[in-house]
Amino acid sequence: MSAENMPVLDVRGVVKAFGTNVVLRGLDLEIAKHEVVVLLGASGSGKSTLLRTVNLLERLDDGQIFLSGEDITTPHVDVNKVRARIGVVFQHYNLFPHLRVLDNVTLAARKVHGHDREAAEKRGLELLTRIGLESKAREYPDRLSGGQQQRVAIVRALATNPELLLLDEITSALDPILVGEVLDLVREVKSQGSTILMATHEIGFARSAADRVVFLERGRIVEQGPPEQVIDNPQEKSTQEFLRRVLH
Repeated sequence: MSAENMPVLDVRGVVKAFGTNVVLRGLDLEIAKHEVVVLLGASGSGKSTLLRTVNLLERLDDGQIFLSGEDITTPHVDVNKVRARIGVVFQHYNLFPHLRVLDNVTLAARKVHGHDREAAEKRGLELLTRIGLESKAREYPDRLSGGQQQRVAIVRALATNPELLLLDEITSALDPILVGEVLDLVREVKSQGSTILMATHEIGFARSAADRVVFLERGRIVEQGPPEQVIDNPQEKSTQEFLRRVLH
């Protein structure tokens, strides 16, 4: 398979259990370059656990995960090198409170990727300008609203040009009025060709921005396809019931 046609992410037969609770049950998923895949499912369906296994925050009990063709689940893999290739944003912004906004944005570029401060800050300021937060570059995170902090967290994840961007319920901790500005930024990131795997409950966003929607139930993929198929015309009873609850 040519590098151009190779999936950015290839999850094969992944199993993850916490004690007797099996959360992922032989899950298979491929994501192509520039594809945006949205995970839907009730709490406990395995969405966040899947994202955590991809970023090697959880060790697999079985299966393999490939990043751009490289098996990242071998025992001797350099975990830090793998994580340096993946951008991650969680529902809680996880900005360093003792660092100013620009330092938060440039930290990984400088410390992990070895970019010099001038180049990293130039890129960081360009990104902050794009989201209208250049005036906050020298502020500390506690001076920003929740929506602003989450947008900074997304920019921080983008600052190193990751191969894959993982977004885990990034709007769930926000006031409804702030959700839109964060999702608008994700739409912009999508338009620039990023490869994204995103867990969310925002059905409207999934309908308008996803290339593919994947519905999880009890650690298995029950249904997947284009948003207009999975959201507007679901075939599986469990998908229908979930969407009925969420939408009504």
